[in-house]
Amino acid sequence: TSGSGHGPWHAIAEALHKLGRSAPGTQYVYLDLSLSNQSLSDINILCNYVYLEKLDLSYNKIHDLSCVTYMPHLLELDASHNELTTYFGFKPPKNLQVVNFSYNMITKMTDLSAYQSLRKLILDNNNIEKIQGLERCCSLTFLSLASNKITEIRGLKNLPIKTLCLNSNQIGKAVGLEDLKTLQKLDLSDNQIRSLEGLEEHDLLEEINLENNQVAELSELEYIEALPLLRVLNLLNNPVQEHKDYWLLVIFMLLRLTELDHKKITVQEKVAAVNKFDPPPEVVAAQNHMTHVMYSMMQPQRIFDSTLPSLDAPYPMLVLTGPLACGKRELCHRLCRKFNNYFRYSPCHTTRTAYFGEENRLDYYFVSQEEFDKMMTTGKFIATFKYNDFHYGLGRDTIESIAREGLATCVHLEIEGVRSLKNSYFEPRYILLIPMNKEKYGGQLRRMGLFSRAEIDEAVHRVDMYIKVNLDFPGFFDAVISVDDYDEAFTKLSLLIEEFLGLKPPSESEVVVPTPHRVHLSGIKDEQTVPPIVNQQPGNEMPLDIFVFVAGRGIPSESVSKTKTAVYGLAYFHILLDGLCRKTMYLHPQTEWEGVHLQ
Repeated sequence: TSGSGHGPWHAIAEALHKLGRSAPGTQYVYLDLSLSNQSLSDINILCNYVYLEKLDLSYNKIHDLSCVTYMPHLLELDASHNELTTYFGFKPPKNLQVVNFSYNMITKMTDLSAYQSLRKLILDNNNIEKIQGLERCCSLTFLSLASNKITEIRGLKNLPIKTLCLNSNQIGKAVGLEDLKTLQKLDLSDNQIRSLEGLEEHDLLEEINLENNQVAELSELEYIEALPLLRVLNLLNNPVQEHKDYWLLVIFMLLRLTELDHKKITVQEKVAAVNKFDPPPEVVAAQNHMTHVMYSMMQPQRIFDSTLPSLDAPYPMLVLTGPLACGKRELCHRLCRKFNNYFRYSPCHTTRTAYFGEENRLDYYFVSQEEFDKMMTTGKFIATFKYNDFHYGLGRDTIESIAREGLATCVHLEIEGVRSLKNSYFEPRYILLIPMNKEKYGGQLRRMGLFSRAEIDEAVHRVDMYIKVNLDFPGFFDAVISVDDYDEAFTKLSLLIEEFLGLKPPSESEVVVPTPHRVHLSGIKDEQTVPPIVNQQPGNEMPLDIFVFVAGRGIPSESVSKTKTAVYGLAYFHILLDGLCRKTMYLHPQTEWEGVHLQ
């Protein structure tokens, strides 16, 4: 019956559309029928429309759908917004694919094993308490049960579901999704979920909506951190949003995201997140350098002794670098004793406590964190770095006192300190000391009894990092020496320094001076060549005599740098304070300006 005043046949005739071939292909018939919002309650008259493929009965008062039994070719059925208390109360059409039973009064899901072709099922806004009866729906890819009374996720094992909507229920946990290996979109908004456990190991999951839940800890994101295709996440109106740096931290933990809380994530925000929580070492070094420049410029300005050894060469400095306890400190001391007319050792300041056998002011300046911070804010450091949660700094006053004696500075640093120092106006010679035998190196650290297992493992791991830096950035180090044999390493290092100082002509030893071609590590014969871990970029070769000294002084001789076309100068300009804190201006090597280094 229809409330329109016309007979039912007339209403149906007006609602038919889409003329096409019948399923058997024997005649032309109307394939779609739309009777939405017609106040229908009895639709038995539709039993005669056996060729229908799409039927829309939404927004009526229908209680019974048994007439669908007589529509064997039906593909889509919309019976939403009616008064149904049960669903699928008809013999299943063989190819039924899409069904919408939302906004009815259905309280229980029945067995749908006969509906093998069902792809999309919508049961929103009913009174369903339990998910069941779907075990054999082997074609089901879309399931929506929003706004029901479901308390747990179950009954979804091994289904090919790609889109699952369970918003506005009473679900407390996200578990029960483990077998949905094809899941791509998940809506669990407006529930009572506190943990993201159960969302891991969904390699195809792209979108997660958790708006209006009870997720409170950022650590919960670890469950979805490894999802390779996750692009959209919504955590609006969860307690977790109250955390400091919530936005950048979520972006950092889930760098694949393109949208968070209905907002597009920009490239700049991703860069800011990485720079804040895990900045690349080059960024850390640059930030440290900017800090030193800013605080130094706030102090009374003066000409530094380290800027005035000569007008045509930078202040000479030798930096030994390498992994933890590889012998670089001991080699620094031995070099300074052997070449005491040329070098003085410069202890760094550190916030860590002294190891057994270390002496204050001889090996390091051991200071508190408060003292270190005060030195930082008063511009006392040239370079600083952090390693193993302790801070280290190369003090300006120490360098200046050595420069006033007319001597060169010898210092040892971790790679983080090298990166920081490379941003300054100093141009040291950097020598990498590397333990090639990692097993022997690890045993040596354990025998020292100074380091935890985690510290030893990290130190051994960093050996590969040092080698990788050398391979990836040719010329980063001026030379590389193996320290597997300590005495042999000192011999090779001494020979190299003698060549640097001009005390001996360049030898044909296996290596240590940079060339643009392949070289060998000390102690390795020609037939045991290694990858070019000591390289110089073509065109930037450093002349051997750039580090020559007059006996008793750290000042280069008159004959130094005949091959140089100009001086590398570096000056800090008072253009803008803000700009000053961010930039340093390097003069081109071919400039005719030959001033001293200024701060």
